[in-house]
Amino acid sequence: MATINDNYLKLKAGYLFPEIARRVNAFAIANPNAPIIKLGIGDVTEPLPQACRTAMKTAVEEMGDRATFKGYGPEQGYGWLREKIAAQDFQKRGCEIDASEIFVSDGAKCDTGNILDIFGKDNTIAVTDPVYPVYVDTNVMAGNTGTANDGGKYGGLVYMPITAENDFTAEIPTEKVDLIYLCFPNNPTGATASKSHLKAWVDYAKANDSIIFFDAAYEAFITDADLPHSIYEIEGARDCAIEFRSFSKNAGFTGTRCAYTVVPKTLTAASADGSDVELWKLWNRRQSTKFNGVSYIVQRGAEAVYSDEGQAQIAQLVGFYLENAKIICDRLTAAGLSVYGGVNAPYVWVKTPNGLTSWDFFDKLLQAANVVGTPGSGFGAAGEGYFRISAFNSRDNVEEAMKRIGDTFKG
Repeated sequence: MATINDNYLKLKAGYLFPEIARRVNAFAIANPNAPIIKLGIGDVTEPLPQACRTAMKTAVEEMGDRATFKGYGPEQGYGWLREKIAAQDFQKRGCEIDASEIFVSDGAKCDTGNILDIFGKDNTIAVTDPVYPVYVDTNVMAGNTGTANDGGKYGGLVYMPITAENDFTAEIPTEKVDLIYLCFPNNPTGATASKSHLKAWVDYAKANDSIIFFDAAYEAFITDADLPHSIYEIEGARDCAIEFRSFSKNAGFTGTRCAYTVVPKTLTAASADGSDVELWKLWNRRQSTKFNGVSYIVQRGAEAVYSDEGQAQIAQLVGFYLENAKIICDRLTAAGLSVYGGVNAPYVWVKTPNGLTSWDFFDKLLQAANVVGTPGSGFGAAGEGYFRISAFNSRDNVEEAMKRIGDTFKG
């Protein structure tokens, strides 16, 4: 009989967002007229920028002409897109990143999981708590953990609590770890990291021969000029960090799918015999074998992000969602709730009132206000007692949802 990967059996009963969907669907069936507003998952609602749509339409027409038709593209991504990414996202900020170190993909979520393919099974892995669930679950699937305890923590992982007491920025571990997951602006808490904080992490990683997986999917929401957008703004990061970026949240590509990962050619890790191996070569081999590249049409749309029109249009999109976040923060504060994040980030992290658990608060909002958010406990044990609300929605829905929540807590 064929056998399975038993590591999947160690996963908790349901991935967070499918469990939310199950509860919402059950409520909707029981209450068919309930006007539900979803502020849970980080899915965008506003249309693709006009510059991107125009570029994609032109690319579609090119695909209809034998002279300009494109078949298989380079697995790493077309050079003209990677050159623009390198110039505008990194070199413009003083980061020494070359186009050849950029790998275009169909999602940062995919890449943060797939990157484990090139690392061994004996690494000590550190994650924040709360944490984006994909980081943990993909390590479980890969066999890098033990089983979960009653609190939901997996053996084999080092958990770094991020709480109001430490301003939601993980403290440097006292023990040696090999792989470190950092996400700033943070999902789910909306916290940001200063240059000095990231410098401390880079110094730690270099001193311990560690690799930082830096998820910068929300960097476009940083408006504070003193905050870094990339870990490569920190001296020495080329020798210890891999960065993940996405077009999903800044340009609305959640349904279009385009992202990229940066693997500096100076970055190495040890093989079984102790020799240094360039991670760029391994990731390039992995992508060339398991990935056939993002479509030409989508990459032309992503390229348009870097045009003058595209930059203006995505700035407007990002500003729209940041204004949503401000409305959420202001209204929830006025309702007597304690809120964090929502500045330089599209997520608002809410302290649940009156001792309610995260899921109890979820049920209360769903039933009393018909509003959906995300229970903090779904992001880890330290997320218990908190609740994430996403700013990704229409202005009318955000205004109405906040009115309902305000009415719920006034009563």
